[in-house]
Amino acid sequence: MDTETKLREALCEYGRILYDRGLAHGSAGNLSARLADNSMLVTPTNSCLGRLAPERISRIAADGTRLSGDAPSKETFFHLAVYQERPTANAIVHLHCTHSVAVSCLCHADAANVLPPITAYHVMRIGKLPLVPYFRPGDRKLAAAVREVAKDHHAMLLANHGPIVAGNSLADAVYASEELEETARLFFLLQGHTTRFLSLEQVRELEAAFPS
Repeated sequence: MDTETKLREALCEYGRILYDRGLAHGSAGNLSARLADNSMLVTPTNSCLGRLAPERISRIAADGTRLSGDAPSKETFFHLAVYQERPTANAIVHLHCTHSVAVSCLCHADAANVLPPITAYHVMRIGKLPLVPYFRPGDRKLAAAVREVAKDHHAMLLANHGPIVAGNSLADAVYASEELEETARLFFLLQGHTTRFLSLEQVRELEAAFPS
């Protein structure tokens, strides 16, 4: 089985996992994976992540031209922006998962990092989580905003929208997305409670040991 076929099947498998775990609903969210020639596979527009078909997944050239498959997600442009800025990124997960979206709707004093260091695993898998300003769905100006943030971060929140998480592999991006959603859920569970976050020294130790 060639690499493209394996990636098509992996996108379907992980889409189904995310859907079954309640992290994707309806036709919301999209996944992509980069191929060796810098083209990418991306889930089709209006597709349900729980019911993807390998042969219908879109293949898109680095310049955005559709090479095969169904019409791609309308948000393909920000996948391309992330790949252009992050040469080590080989997969991207974008979800509308409940707790992460809720965090994206809050007013934040520091838009450069909108979740505190609750657990070591959040620091290791996500690190600092910036909030990208709101743009209406499909607005191409979002690509420039995402590209700017992607220079320094592999994960971000789109205001009133949801997370984008890039990884070295599809598995890495999916696992990091799940960690982000769990951290967001913990963030709300801890509201009103005296909470011990990781210290700056503990965060720096993790960042040195597990650079993102």
